[in-house]
Amino acid sequence: MAVALAVFYSLILAPIAVAGTPTPSRPSRLIIELIHRDSVVSPYHDPNENAANRIQRAINISIARFAYLQAKVKSYSSNNIIDYQADVFPSKVFSLFFMNFSIGQPPIPQFTVMDTGSTLLWVQCRPCLDCSQQFGPIFDPSRSSSYADLPCYSEYCWYSPNVKCNFLNQCLYNQTYIRGPSASGVLATEQLIFKTSDEGKIRVQDVVFGCGHDNGKFEDRHLSGVFGLGFSRLSLVSQLGSTFSYCVGNLNDPYYFHNKLVLGHGARIEGDSTPLEVINGRYYITLEAISIGGKMLDIDPDIFTRKTWDNGGVIIDSGSSATWLVKAGYDALLHEVESLLDMWLTRYRFDSWTLCYRGTASRDLIGFPAVTFHFAGGAELVLDVDSLFFQRWPHAFCMAVLPSFVNGENYTSLSLIGMMAQQNYNVAYDIGGKKLAFERVDCELLDD
Repeated sequence: MAVALAVFYSLILAPIAVAGTPTPSRPSRLIIELIHRDSVVSPYHDPNENAANRIQRAINISIARFAYLQAKVKSYSSNNIIDYQADVFPSKVFSLFFMNFSIGQPPIPQFTVMDTGSTLLWVQCRPCLDCSQQFGPIFDPSRSSSYADLPCYSEYCWYSPNVKCNFLNQCLYNQTYIRGPSASGVLATEQLIFKTSDEGKIRVQDVVFGCGHDNGKFEDRHLSGVFGLGFSRLSLVSQLGSTFSYCVGNLNDPYYFHNKLVLGHGARIEGDSTPLEVINGRYYITLEAISIGGKMLDIDPDIFTRKTWDNGGVIIDSGSSATWLVKAGYDALLHEVESLLDMWLTRYRFDSWTLCYRGTASRDLIGFPAVTFHFAGGAELVLDVDSLFFQRWPHAFCMAVLPSFVNGENYTSLSLIGMMAQQNYNVAYDIGGKKLAFERVDCELLDD
Protein backbone atom coordinates (compact mmCIF):
# COMPACT_ATOMS: atom_id res chain seq x y z
CA MET A 1 0.00 0.00 0.00
CA ALA A 2 2.84 2.42 0.83
CA VAL A 3 4.33 1.99 -2.67
CA ALA A 4 0.93 2.42 -4.29
CA LEU A 5 0.29 5.61 -2.34
CA ALA A 6 3.71 7.01 -3.25
CA VAL A 7 3.07 6.43 -6.97
CA PHE A 8 -0.47 7.81 -6.59
CA TYR A 9 0.76 11.04 -4.99
CA SER A 10 3.62 11.41 -7.47
CA LEU A 11 1.23 11.31 -10.42
CA ILE A 12 -1.33 13.76 -9.08
CA LEU A 13 0.05 15.88 -6.27
CA ALA A 14 3.53 16.74 -7.51
CA PRO A 15 2.72 20.29 -8.75
CA ILE A 16 1.36 21.43 -5.36
CA ALA A 17 3.41 23.96 -3.37
CA VAL A 18 5.60 22.88 -0.48
CA ALA A 19 5.70 24.75 2.82
CA GLY A 20 8.46 25.02 5.37
CA THR A 21 7.72 24.82 9.09
CA PRO A 22 4.83 27.27 9.56
CA THR A 23 5.19 30.12 12.04
CA PRO A 24 2.05 32.20 11.38
CA SER A 25 0.29 34.63 13.70
CA ARG A 26 -2.74 33.12 15.39
CA PRO A 27 -6.02 34.57 16.66
CA SER A 28 -5.95 34.93 20.44
CA ARG A 29 -9.44 33.50 20.80
CA LEU A 30 -11.34 31.21 18.47
CA ILE A 31 -14.93 30.34 19.42
CA ILE A 32 -16.53 27.33 17.70
CA GLU A 33 -20.09 26.07 18.05
CA LEU A 34 -20.31 22.48 19.25
CA ILE A 35 -23.17 20.48 17.77
CA HIS A 36 -24.48 17.66 19.95
CA ARG A 37 -25.36 14.52 18.04
CA ASP A 38 -29.06 14.85 18.96
CA SER A 39 -29.40 18.63 18.64
CA VAL A 40 -32.16 19.91 16.35
CA VAL A 41 -29.39 21.57 14.29
CA SER A 42 -27.56 18.24 13.87
CA PRO A 43 -27.99 16.39 10.57
CA TYR A 44 -28.60 13.27 12.66
CA HIS A 45 -31.56 14.70 14.59
CA ASP A 46 -34.69 12.57 14.23
CA PRO A 47 -37.85 14.45 15.30
CA ASN A 48 -39.71 11.15 15.60
CA GLU A 49 -37.19 9.63 18.01
CA ASN A 50 -38.12 9.54 21.70
CA ALA A 51 -35.92 10.47 24.64
CA ALA A 52 -35.46 6.84 25.70
CA ASN A 53 -33.86 5.99 22.36
CA ARG A 54 -31.51 8.96 22.62
CA ILE A 55 -30.50 7.95 26.16
CA GLN A 56 -29.86 4.36 25.09
CA ARG A 57 -27.61 5.57 22.29
CA ALA A 58 -25.72 7.81 24.71
CA ILE A 59 -25.15 4.79 26.96
CA ASN A 60 -23.90 2.72 24.02
CA ILE A 61 -21.53 5.53 23.03
CA SER A 62 -20.28 5.77 26.62
CA ILE A 63 -19.63 2.03 26.86
CA ALA A 64 -17.77 1.95 23.54
CA ARG A 65 -15.74 5.02 24.46
CA PHE A 66 -14.73 3.71 27.87
CA ALA A 67 -13.83 0.29 26.48
CA TYR A 68 -11.56 1.98 23.93
CA LEU A 69 -9.84 4.12 26.57
CA GLN A 70 -9.39 1.14 28.89
CA ALA A 71 -7.76 -0.88 26.13
CA LYS A 72 -5.54 2.00 25.05
CA VAL A 73 -4.41 2.85 28.57
CA LYS A 74 -3.78 -0.79 29.40
CA SER A 75 -1.65 -1.30 26.29
CA TYR A 76 0.31 1.86 27.13
CA SER A 77 1.01 0.73 30.70
CA SER A 78 2.19 -2.67 29.45
CA ASN A 79 4.61 -1.01 26.98
CA ASN A 80 2.74 -2.64 24.12
CA ILE A 81 1.06 0.44 22.67
CA ILE A 82 0.80 1.55 19.10
CA ASP A 83 1.51 5.20 19.82
CA TYR A 84 -0.62 6.59 17.06
CA GLN A 85 -3.62 4.32 17.37
CA ALA A 86 -6.60 6.55 17.87
CA ASP A 87 -10.26 6.32 18.81
CA VAL A 88 -12.93 4.27 17.08
CA PHE A 89 -13.31 5.19 13.41
CA PRO A 90 -15.30 8.46 13.13
CA SER A 91 -18.98 7.70 13.11
CA LYS A 92 -22.31 9.07 14.31
CA VAL A 93 -22.63 5.84 16.31
CA PHE A 94 -19.61 6.54 18.55
CA SER A 95 -19.51 10.35 18.68
CA LEU A 96 -21.12 13.01 20.90
CA PHE A 97 -20.08 16.37 19.42
CA PHE A 98 -19.44 17.67 15.93
CA MET A 99 -18.07 20.91 14.43
CA ASN A 100 -18.43 22.96 11.25
CA PHE A 101 -15.64 24.88 9.57
CA SER A 102 -14.35 25.51 6.05
CA ILE A 103 -10.95 24.81 4.57
CA GLY A 104 -8.95 26.24 1.67
CA GLN A 105 -9.27 29.10 -0.81
CA PRO A 106 -11.95 29.01 -2.08
CA PRO A 107 -13.40 27.64 1.20
CA ILE A 108 -14.91 24.14 1.23
CA PRO A 109 -17.33 23.37 4.13
CA GLN A 110 -16.45 20.53 6.52
CA PHE A 111 -18.45 18.63 9.14
CA THR A 112 -16.15 16.79 11.57
CA VAL A 113 -16.12 14.84 14.82
CA MET A 114 -14.74 16.63 17.90
CA ASP A 115 -12.48 14.24 19.82
CA THR A 116 -10.23 14.93 22.83
CA GLY A 117 -8.95 11.35 22.52
CA SER A 118 -7.06 11.87 19.25
CA THR A 119 -4.60 14.58 18.20
CA LEU A 120 -4.71 14.88 14.41
CA LEU A 121 -7.05 17.17 12.48
CA TRP A 122 -7.76 15.55 9.12
CA VAL A 123 -10.33 15.80 6.34
CA GLN A 124 -11.06 13.85 3.19
CA CYS A 125 -9.17 15.09 0.14
CA ARG A 126 -9.22 14.56 -3.59
CA PRO A 127 -7.96 12.54 -5.32
CA CYS A 128 -9.30 9.69 -3.25
CA LEU A 129 -8.29 6.04 -3.32
CA ASP A 130 -11.03 5.15 -0.83
CA CYS A 131 -13.29 7.89 0.54
CA SER A 132 -16.92 8.24 1.55
CA GLN A 133 -19.37 10.04 -0.69
CA GLN A 134 -20.04 12.97 1.64
CA PHE A 135 -22.95 15.34 0.90
CA GLY A 136 -20.74 18.36 0.29
CA PRO A 137 -17.77 18.50 -2.08
CA ILE A 138 -14.58 16.73 -1.02
CA PHE A 139 -11.69 19.17 -0.57
CA ASP A 140 -9.40 19.28 -3.61
CA PRO A 141 -5.97 20.69 -2.63
CA SER A 142 -5.00 21.26 -6.28
CA ARG A 143 -7.76 23.90 -6.51
CA SER A 144 -6.83 25.77 -3.33
CA SER A 145 -4.44 28.70 -3.57
CA SER A 146 -3.56 28.48 0.15
CA TYR A 147 -2.62 24.77 0.31
CA ALA A 148 0.96 23.53 0.67
CA ASP A 149 2.48 20.13 1.41
CA LEU A 150 4.75 19.87 4.44
CA PRO A 151 8.20 18.56 3.50
CA CYS A 152 9.82 15.70 5.34
CA TYR A 153 12.31 18.02 7.05
CA SER A 154 9.47 19.85 8.81
CA GLU A 155 9.46 19.25 12.57
CA TYR A 156 5.73 18.50 12.36
CA CYS A 157 6.33 15.58 10.06
CA TRP A 158 7.98 13.50 12.76
CA TYR A 159 5.01 13.91 15.09
CA SER A 160 2.51 12.57 12.55
CA PRO A 161 1.03 9.07 12.93
CA ASN A 162 3.21 6.28 11.50
CA VAL A 163 5.17 8.77 9.40
CA LYS A 164 6.82 7.91 6.10
CA CYS A 165 8.43 10.03 3.43
CA ASN A 166 8.13 9.44 -0.30
CA PHE A 167 10.52 10.35 -3.09
CA LEU A 168 8.67 13.66 -3.59
CA ASN A 169 9.69 14.70 -0.07
CA GLN A 170 6.03 14.51 1.03
CA CYS A 171 5.24 13.58 4.62
CA LEU A 172 2.80 10.66 4.62
CA TYR A 173 0.77 9.77 7.72
CA ASN A 174 -1.32 6.73 8.55
CA GLN A 175 -3.86 7.21 11.35
CA THR A 176 -4.89 3.78 12.60
CA TYR A 177 -8.06 3.18 14.60
CA ILE A 178 -8.90 0.58 17.19
CA ARG A 179 -12.25 -0.03 15.49
CA GLY A 180 -12.50 0.55 11.77
CA PRO A 181 -10.14 1.16 8.85
CA SER A 182 -7.12 3.42 8.94
CA ALA A 183 -6.95 6.90 7.41
CA SER A 184 -3.86 7.93 5.48
CA GLY A 185 -2.70 10.86 3.41
CA VAL A 186 -0.32 13.81 3.21
CA LEU A 187 0.57 16.21 6.01
CA ALA A 188 0.06 19.77 4.79
CA THR A 189 -0.83 23.34 5.74
CA GLU A 190 -4.01 25.17 4.86
CA GLN A 191 -6.25 27.97 6.07
CA LEU A 192 -9.32 27.17 8.17
CA ILE A 193 -12.35 29.46 8.30
CA PHE A 194 -14.68 29.53 11.29
CA LYS A 195 -17.97 31.41 11.71
CA THR A 196 -18.28 33.72 14.71
CA SER A 197 -21.39 34.10 16.85
CA ASP A 198 -22.25 37.37 15.05
CA GLU A 199 -22.10 35.64 11.63
CA GLY A 200 -18.63 37.00 10.91
CA LYS A 201 -15.63 34.86 9.94
CA ILE A 202 -12.19 34.18 11.38
CA ARG A 203 -9.44 32.82 9.16
CA VAL A 204 -6.58 30.83 10.67
CA GLN A 205 -3.66 30.61 8.27
CA ASP A 206 -1.18 27.77 7.79
CA VAL A 207 -2.81 25.18 10.03
CA VAL A 208 -1.05 21.81 9.94
CA PHE A 209 -3.57 19.10 9.05
CA GLY A 210 -3.91 15.71 7.43
CA CYS A 211 -5.14 15.70 3.84
CA GLY A 212 -6.68 12.23 3.72
CA HIS A 213 -6.59 10.38 0.41
CA ASP A 214 -7.31 6.84 1.66
CA ASN A 215 -9.85 6.95 4.49
CA GLY A 216 -11.96 3.83 4.36
CA LYS A 217 -15.70 4.32 4.45
CA PHE A 218 -17.70 6.37 6.95
CA GLU A 219 -21.03 4.91 8.03
CA ASP A 220 -22.88 8.00 6.85
CA ARG A 221 -22.52 10.75 4.27
CA HIS A 222 -22.32 13.75 6.60
CA LEU A 223 -18.84 13.39 8.10
CA SER A 224 -15.77 14.67 6.33
CA GLY A 225 -13.08 14.12 8.99
CA VAL A 226 -11.88 14.41 12.60
CA PHE A 227 -11.08 17.50 14.68
CA GLY A 228 -8.62 16.04 17.20
CA LEU A 229 -8.23 17.94 20.50
CA GLY A 230 -5.82 15.61 22.23
CA PHE A 231 -2.44 17.18 22.92
CA SER A 232 0.69 16.65 20.85
CA ARG A 233 3.12 18.85 18.94
CA LEU A 234 1.01 18.21 15.84
CA SER A 235 -2.42 19.02 17.28
CA LEU A 236 -4.32 22.23 16.61
CA VAL A 237 -4.45 22.75 20.38
CA SER A 238 -0.65 23.01 20.36
CA GLN A 239 -0.61 25.20 17.25
CA LEU A 240 -3.02 27.69 18.87
CA GLY A 241 -1.23 28.11 22.19
CA SER A 242 -1.89 24.93 24.23
CA THR A 243 -5.02 26.36 25.83
CA PHE A 244 -8.67 25.56 25.18
CA SER A 245 -12.01 25.36 26.95
CA TYR A 246 -15.49 24.06 26.31
CA CYS A 247 -18.87 24.67 27.86
CA VAL A 248 -21.93 22.46 27.41
CA GLY A 249 -25.45 22.73 28.77
CA ASN A 250 -28.06 20.00 29.25
CA LEU A 251 -27.02 17.14 26.95
CA ASN A 252 -30.58 15.82 26.90
CA ASP A 253 -32.07 19.08 25.61
CA PRO A 254 -32.02 19.05 21.78
CA TYR A 255 -32.98 22.73 21.75
CA TYR A 256 -29.94 23.97 23.67
CA PHE A 257 -27.83 26.04 21.24
CA HIS A 258 -24.99 27.40 23.39
CA ASN A 259 -22.49 24.54 23.52
CA LYS A 260 -19.11 25.91 22.50
CA LEU A 261 -15.40 25.25 22.19
CA VAL A 262 -12.83 28.04 22.63
CA LEU A 263 -9.28 27.62 21.30
CA GLY A 264 -6.27 29.84 21.92
CA HIS A 265 -4.76 32.02 24.64
CA GLY A 266 -8.06 33.85 24.99
CA ALA A 267 -9.84 30.75 26.32
CA ARG A 268 -11.63 31.56 29.57
CA ILE A 269 -9.69 30.07 32.50
CA GLU A 270 -11.75 30.90 35.57
CA GLY A 271 -12.78 29.10 38.74
CA ASP A 272 -10.92 26.64 40.91
CA SER A 273 -8.17 24.64 39.24
CA THR A 274 -6.59 21.23 39.69
CA PRO A 275 -3.27 19.85 38.40
CA LEU A 276 -3.48 18.49 34.85
CA GLU A 277 -1.20 15.81 33.46
CA VAL A 278 -1.05 14.95 29.76
CA ILE A 279 -0.03 11.36 29.02
CA ASN A 280 -0.04 9.96 25.50
CA GLY A 281 -2.37 12.79 24.43
CA ARG A 282 -4.97 12.11 27.15
CA TYR A 283 -5.86 14.39 30.06
CA TYR A 284 -5.47 13.10 33.63
CA ILE A 285 -6.61 14.80 36.84
CA THR A 286 -6.47 13.69 40.49
CA LEU A 287 -9.77 12.88 42.21
CA GLU A 288 -9.33 12.88 45.99
CA ALA A 289 -12.83 12.47 47.44
CA ILE A 290 -16.57 12.26 46.76
CA SER A 291 -19.30 13.72 48.96
CA ILE A 292 -23.11 13.76 48.96
CA GLY A 293 -24.84 16.70 50.56
CA GLY A 294 -21.65 17.57 52.46
CA LYS A 295 -21.12 14.02 53.76
CA MET A 296 -17.73 12.66 52.73
CA LEU A 297 -17.85 9.07 51.53
CA ASP A 298 -15.45 6.54 52.99
CA ILE A 299 -13.11 6.19 50.03
CA ASP A 300 -9.35 5.69 50.04
CA PRO A 301 -8.10 8.43 47.65
CA ASP A 302 -5.27 6.14 46.57
CA ILE A 303 -7.73 4.17 44.39
CA PHE A 304 -7.92 7.15 42.02
CA THR A 305 -4.17 7.74 41.82
CA ARG A 306 -2.42 7.01 38.56
CA LYS A 307 0.66 4.84 39.05
CA THR A 308 3.31 4.30 36.43
CA TRP A 309 3.00 0.51 36.61
CA ASP A 310 -0.77 0.16 36.23
CA ASN A 311 -3.60 1.30 33.94
CA GLY A 312 -5.38 3.49 36.49
CA GLY A 313 -5.92 7.17 37.15
CA VAL A 314 -8.77 9.54 36.30
CA ILE A 315 -9.26 10.82 32.74
CA ILE A 316 -11.47 13.78 31.87
CA ASP A 317 -13.07 13.15 28.50
CA SER A 318 -15.48 14.62 25.94
CA GLY A 319 -16.53 11.36 24.28
CA SER A 320 -18.53 9.65 27.04
CA SER A 321 -21.78 10.97 28.50
CA ALA A 322 -21.53 8.76 31.58
CA THR A 323 -18.92 8.92 34.34
CA TRP A 324 -17.03 5.76 35.27
CA LEU A 325 -15.52 4.96 38.68
CA VAL A 326 -13.29 2.18 39.97
CA LYS A 327 -15.12 -0.43 42.03
CA ALA A 328 -14.41 0.89 45.53
CA GLY A 329 -15.39 4.44 44.57
CA TYR A 330 -18.46 3.32 42.68
CA ASP A 331 -19.62 1.02 45.50
CA ALA A 332 -19.32 3.82 48.08
CA LEU A 333 -21.39 6.18 45.92
CA LEU A 334 -23.89 3.44 45.07
CA HIS A 335 -24.50 2.50 48.70
CA GLU A 336 -25.00 6.11 49.78
CA VAL A 337 -27.49 6.79 46.97
CA GLU A 338 -29.30 3.56 47.83
CA SER A 339 -29.53 4.58 51.49
CA LEU A 340 -31.20 7.84 50.45
CA LEU A 341 -33.60 6.46 47.86
CA ASP A 342 -34.46 2.86 48.79
CA MET A 343 -36.74 3.92 51.63
CA TRP A 344 -39.15 5.76 49.37
CA LEU A 345 -38.58 4.63 45.78
CA THR A 346 -38.83 1.19 44.17
CA ARG A 347 -35.74 -0.27 42.53
CA TYR A 348 -36.01 -1.06 38.84
CA ARG A 349 -33.68 -3.98 38.19
CA PHE A 350 -32.41 -3.87 34.65
CA ASP A 351 -28.88 -5.24 34.84
CA SER A 352 -26.31 -5.98 37.52
CA TRP A 353 -24.23 -2.83 37.07
CA THR A 354 -26.78 -0.01 36.76
CA LEU A 355 -28.68 1.58 39.66
CA CYS A 356 -32.23 2.37 38.50
CA TYR A 357 -35.51 3.34 40.16
CA ARG A 358 -39.11 3.49 39.02
CA GLY A 359 -40.38 7.00 38.59
CA THR A 360 -39.51 10.33 37.00
CA ALA A 361 -36.25 11.98 38.03
CA SER A 362 -37.51 15.54 37.61
CA ARG A 363 -40.43 14.82 39.96
CA ASP A 364 -39.17 12.17 42.37
CA LEU A 365 -35.69 13.60 43.02
CA ILE A 366 -36.67 17.12 44.04
CA GLY A 367 -34.45 17.99 47.01
CA PHE A 368 -31.94 15.20 46.35
CA PRO A 369 -28.53 16.39 47.64
CA ALA A 370 -25.77 17.26 45.21
CA VAL A 371 -22.85 14.92 44.66
CA THR A 372 -19.45 16.66 44.65
CA PHE A 373 -16.21 15.38 43.17
CA HIS A 374 -13.26 16.88 45.07
CA PHE A 375 -10.00 17.22 43.14
CA ALA A 376 -6.42 17.99 44.13
CA GLY A 377 -5.84 21.70 44.64
CA GLY A 378 -9.37 22.34 45.89
CA ALA A 379 -11.31 22.25 42.60
CA GLU A 380 -14.81 20.80 42.79
CA LEU A 381 -17.28 19.46 40.27
CA VAL A 382 -20.85 19.55 41.63
CA LEU A 383 -23.36 17.14 40.11
CA ASP A 384 -27.02 18.08 40.49
CA VAL A 385 -29.88 15.73 39.65
CA ASP A 386 -29.64 16.40 35.89
CA SER A 387 -25.92 15.55 35.93
CA LEU A 388 -26.21 12.48 38.16
CA PHE A 389 -29.31 10.73 36.75
CA PHE A 390 -30.86 10.21 33.34
CA GLN A 391 -34.43 9.23 32.44
CA ARG A 392 -33.68 5.95 30.71
CA TRP A 393 -37.33 5.01 30.15
CA PRO A 394 -40.58 6.95 30.68
CA HIS A 395 -41.19 4.89 33.82
CA ALA A 396 -37.63 4.59 35.24
CA PHE A 397 -34.43 6.57 35.71
CA CYS A 398 -30.84 5.46 36.36
CA MET A 399 -27.63 6.83 37.83
CA ALA A 400 -25.25 8.20 35.17
CA VAL A 401 -22.20 6.96 37.09
CA LEU A 402 -21.16 3.44 36.11
CA PRO A 403 -18.61 0.91 37.43
CA SER A 404 -15.33 0.49 35.57
CA PHE A 405 -15.55 -3.31 35.78
CA VAL A 406 -18.50 -3.41 33.36
CA ASN A 407 -16.10 -4.39 30.56
CA GLY A 408 -14.51 -7.22 32.53
CA GLU A 409 -12.48 -7.78 35.65
CA ASN A 410 -9.24 -7.06 33.79
CA TYR A 411 -10.28 -3.42 33.52
CA THR A 412 -10.79 -2.13 37.04
CA SER A 413 -8.32 0.70 37.70
CA LEU A 414 -9.32 3.48 35.30
CA SER A 415 -11.92 6.15 36.12
CA LEU A 416 -13.38 8.72 33.73
CA ILE A 417 -15.24 12.01 34.21
CA GLY A 418 -17.88 12.12 31.48
CA MET A 419 -19.77 14.97 29.87
CA MET A 420 -22.95 14.73 31.95
CA ALA A 421 -20.86 15.51 35.03
CA GLN A 422 -19.40 18.50 33.16
CA GLN A 423 -22.78 19.99 32.20
CA ASN A 424 -23.16 23.71 32.97
CA TYR A 425 -19.42 24.12 33.51
CA ASN A 426 -16.81 25.92 31.54
CA VAL A 427 -13.94 23.41 31.57
CA ALA A 428 -10.61 25.04 30.73
CA TYR A 429 -7.38 23.23 29.81
CA ASP A 430 -4.19 25.19 30.42
CA ILE A 431 -1.69 22.65 29.17
CA GLY A 432 1.36 24.88 29.48
CA GLY A 433 0.38 25.79 33.04
CA LYS A 434 -0.45 22.13 33.77
CA LYS A 435 -3.85 22.90 35.24
CA LEU A 436 -7.53 22.36 34.51
CA ALA A 437 -10.21 24.76 35.79
CA PHE A 438 -13.92 24.26 36.50
CA GLU A 439 -16.26 27.26 36.43
CA ARG A 440 -19.96 26.67 36.94
CA VAL A 441 -21.74 28.96 34.48
CA ASP A 442 -24.63 29.17 32.06
CA CYS A 443 -22.89 28.66 28.72
CA GLU A 444 -25.21 31.23 27.14
CA LEU A 445 -23.50 33.91 29.21
CA LEU A 446 -20.25 33.14 27.40
CA ASP A 447 -21.66 34.03 23.99
CA ASP A 448 -19.84 36.93 22.38
